[in-house]
Amino acid sequence: MIDLSQRSTRPEVMDDDDVPTDIYARCQRELALINRLTLTHRPILRWLDRATRELPRGAAVSILDVACGHGDLLRTIGTWAARRGLNAALSGIDLNPRSGVVAAAATPPDMKIDYRTGNIFAYEPDPPPDFVVTSQFTHHLTDAELVRFIGWLDTHAHRGWFIADLHRHALAYYGFPVLAWLARFHKIIRSDGMISVARGFRRTEWQRALEDTGLAEVRDVAVTWHIPFRYGIGRLKAGRPA
Repeated sequence: MIDLSQRSTRPEVMDDDDVPTDIYARCQRELALINRLTLTHRPILRWLDRATRELPRGAAVSILDVACGHGDLLRTIGTWAARRGLNAALSGIDLNPRSGVVAAAATPPDMKIDYRTGNIFAYEPDPPPDFVVTSQFTHHLTDAELVRFIGWLDTHAHRGWFIADLHRHALAYYGFPVLAWLARFHKIIRSDGMISVARGFRRTEWQRALEDTGLAEVRDVAVTWHIPFRYGIGRLKAGRPA
């Protein structure tokens, strides 16, 4: 039985250069399906609802998704923004150059989303986006990189930021392969999914990362738990105009 008391450092393989392009695309589609089945995007949409509740219909808002993968979060946000009556400028960045290709192919032509490739730590958005969100990304980082990333978010998100990621928990770790087997997901997804959970963070680890960034005592920073086995960490910057 795996020891989940500490984060795993095992690497995931889906983004390896030697994974064939068609397999990579299939895995991204399956991850998007997992996100739908497990309500992965719901905490981010609820946070955006709260973040924009005082904006009138027709207001302009810019949103950046870090590690956008298949682009399913951005497409979901696009649908949410249209229903909310917001004029949303949506963009995503991912380190893997194949991400933008598969994301663009899955995006309807009338949904304008800017997909780009790059290392987030070298990216200086100009102008800064109103909101930066990211989903299922931070477990790929080391503890030191997580602290650096939170600092990046707080520097570059004009009005606020939100992280959604996995809770390292035995039920999630042993339950995921059952879902993956029932859905006949690719073996890379079955393996990487368990590794992802084992690389996830617990509440005390999020608190320690926030302490290391100097944000632990900031009133508008919150760590919340969401079903099923997700944490949300976000900040709405009080007093920032749209």
